Amino acid sequence: MTDHKVFSIPDLAATLPATAETMLTDIRLTDEQAASCRIFRVYRAVPAHYHTSCDEYLYVLSGKAEIAIATDAPKEVRPGQLIFFRKNTIHALKILEEPFTVLAIDTPRRPPEDVHFVNPADGTPQSFIRTQY
Repeated sequence: MTDHKVFSIPDLAATLPATAETMLTDIRLTDEQAASCRIFRVYRAVPAHYHTSCDEYLYVLSGKAEIAIATDAPKEVRPGQLIFFRKNTIHALKILEEPFTVLAIDTPRRPPEDVHFVNPADGTPQSFIRTQY
């Protein structure tokens, strides 16, 4: 196993499908204990949820969305913006312009099953995200 790799983020993002049964589809670029790095596309509104394992850094690659974080008023986010929030921070997303794709860095690693919906009826880890590879 190599200790380094170079990724073409635009090329990889272009391989994400146009539609999905899940709210998100991602490509895991790295999956180390200290941090995971992913590209993901959001397909529909994501209800209020949080992650217990990691802080999240989200760099918007394409599209526009409205993100609500904690008790702050929703903010419009667009390409070139970086969003940060700590673990256990409730957040929700509404797509304004597609495709909405993001480069995500989770510190430490976020296991795929670590998603907790404020209203459990809103989803499960299986309905939340599917990893493409």
